[in-house]
Amino acid sequence: MSAMCDYYRAPDRATATLRPTTVRDRSKPLRGAPVFDVVEITWVDPSGSLGSLVAAIKNVPNSDDLVETVTLYPPPEGAPQTEEEWLALPEDSPYVDGPQIDELSASARDALAEVEDSRLLEVARRWTMDPLCPFRDGEDVVDLVEELVALARRAKESDELLYCWWITG
Repeated sequence: MSAMCDYYRAPDRATATLRPTTVRDRSKPLRGAPVFDVVEITWVDPSGSLGSLVAAIKNVPNSDDLVETVTLYPPPEGAPQTEEEWLALPEDSPYVDGPQIDELSASARDALAEVEDSRLLEVARRWTMDPLCPFRDGEDVVDLVEELVALARRAKESDELLYCWWITG
């Protein structure tokens, strides 16, 4: 199972969750909605492989607390609580396969934003050695790492957080 992820920056949660079931594709802006600054990635979910990238940046072992997230959509307070409630969900419920919008912590944003450019190739190679990284060739991954780092830098400069709109499929 893969995850299609749109990492983007937004000034606040209300903006980040505007039209939550719609991808954050900057080439197809929504009427009356902001044009999001987006990096589109497949297989780099915030709860797994992004953490392994942050571990490579910080040169520490990967752990569950490296990229803390808050789920904004679907609303956690509406999530099914029992197995019966889960089984009763319609197939098109966002609680089943998404989409989901997560807010990344400022510490995750800052780890990405503050990595030195001179380390990007080394970080990409370290990341590809982690079992959670969906890629195996460090040199091909450098562009992706550069895009995420640049997005995080723009977010930090604008005092914004990073968000991930993602869906599994």
